[in-house]
Amino acid sequence: MPATRTRSPLIIGHRGACGYRPEHTLASYELAARLGADYLEPDLVSTRDGVLVARHEPEIGGTTDVAAHPEFADRRTTKQVDGHPVHGWFASDFTLAELRTLRAVERIPELRPANTRFDGHWTVPTFTEILELTERLATELGRAIGVYPETKHPSYHAGLGLPLEPELVRQLRAAGLDRPDAPVFVQSFEVSNLRALASEIQAPLVQLVDDVDPPADLTAAGDPRDHRAMLCPAGLAEIASYAAAVGPAKQLVIGEDGTPSSVVADAHAAGLEVHAYTFRRENRFLPPALRRGTDPAGHGDAVGELERFLRLGVDAVFTDFPDAAVFARAELLTP
Repeated sequence: MPATRTRSPLIIGHRGACGYRPEHTLASYELAARLGADYLEPDLVSTRDGVLVARHEPEIGGTTDVAAHPEFADRRTTKQVDGHPVHGWFASDFTLAELRTLRAVERIPELRPANTRFDGHWTVPTFTEILELTERLATELGRAIGVYPETKHPSYHAGLGLPLEPELVRQLRAAGLDRPDAPVFVQSFEVSNLRALASEIQAPLVQLVDDVDPPADLTAAGDPRDHRAMLCPAGLAEIASYAAAVGPAKQLVIGEDGTPSSVVADAHAAGLEVHAYTFRRENRFLPPALRRGTDPAGHGDAVGELERFLRLGVDAVFTDFPDAAVFARAELLTP
């Protein structure tokens, strides 16, 4: 399907404004909107009773205080997620009522120690609550606030008998968001679920492309395609048959040495938008030339990095710090 061009690059609040608040909390999403984000991005996983909630991964030990709850000690286990063993506590082993007894915590306290002051403040939100929040904020702020849900490890959830897509589709339709011009993008690192969704919903889809791990469903099927195959002109043309945009890791767009690839030009030629991820302030996540000092948690030139990508022509950026992207976009658009 052809890409829907935007008048200016979109800013996606990656897990909200998680540079300032623990990720995937209503407070993080609300702050992202107030800082100027156009879209709020929840990663969706399923509870045992089939409720879609926002967590970075199915494993919740790193983003909640579940380890401090002795009543759930026996839920700690090891599961195979996309062919890899993962140890901890999993959302799919908790009902929503049980999950509500937990509180969110900062996922990377070594890089964001200031965020730990919010540990324990907020619950794990449901997708329903996030949709309600975007509607409220759009009314209050007087502008559209979009939602950008990711189906997180869809094959894993399907294998548990907890497929993410039926409930996602139901809620998008109930919210009036299942239309081509809706302020919504549905994203996935897997291919097969996006292909299936393309025949079910009209909302635009985004094929995420990692720079290390190939799509889990392709790997499981013995398909050797990785980012090189997916981002070549033929691969992008195939993606354009079911998606409106491609979401590559930023290193695939501009290398750490500052050299641009042909991904933006090739994707645009295929009729796809390019939504690059993920932009952060911390030195650990910046290319060497844009770091300031040697502390991995120190803040470097995030605006400078964003400006490189916006000038190259990316159509949207995922960022933990929406205010930095708002500033970079304003500089780009200012004569």
